[in-house]
Amino acid sequence: MNALAGGGTFATLPSLLALGLPANLANATSNVALLPGAGTSAWAFRDELAPLSGVSIKLLAAITFAGGLVGSVLLVLTPSRAFDVIIPWLVLYAFVVLAFGKSASGWLQRRVSIGRRTLLSAQMLLGVYGGYFGGGVGLMTTATYGLLAGHSPRELFAPRTLMLAVANLAAAVVFIAAGMVRWWACLPMLAGAVIGGWAGAHVGKKLPASVVRGWTLLVTGATVIVFFARAYG
Repeated sequence: MNALAGGGTFATLPSLLALGLPANLANATSNVALLPGAGTSAWAFRDELAPLSGVSIKLLAAITFAGGLVGSVLLVLTPSRAFDVIIPWLVLYAFVVLAFGKSASGWLQRRVSIGRRTLLSAQMLLGVYGGYFGGGVGLMTTATYGLLAGHSPRELFAPRTLMLAVANLAAAVVFIAAGMVRWWACLPMLAGAVIGGWAGAHVGKKLPASVVRGWTLLVTGATVIVFFARAYG
């Protein structure tokens, strides 16, 4: 899901919640479990990396890492009950981005283009969000990069995947140091993420992501309902 269309968090997070983990620990465990998958996908796309709007990939990655550290520290400082109340709204926001981000970016692309400063600021915010929660951040990144004239969604696979891996790495450092990862649940999911990240990246080079995106929307929509019922029901 992450390699093709984004939204892999909406498979891992509900599974971990169903196993009884508190929402903040489930989010931290999910982040670490998905890191190797993001890394293998980024490695598969490494030959396609190129500067975006005149900004080097190394600079974007550094900004993403810094933002990921900030976001993950914010999660560590958020009480479990508070995160239970916050997370349905984050999932709803991610669902809206998944559903309308592509059309919204197309509308904006016809009217504006992102300058260097705007791109750097947006990348920092994406890094913070990726470190704090991360659900739908791949689609948000694609939508943001879609404002760059001359870049198709297919051309954005490589930089998007790398930024996801960098944000996950920054958050993983903080979550592991804070003892928020439940390894008994993380390790099996981690193994699957490695296989899925590698396979998804190779399939993504040949296969349109529309079917995967549609299924991701279905899963995300159901997750929104479950999370709101869990927090406010």
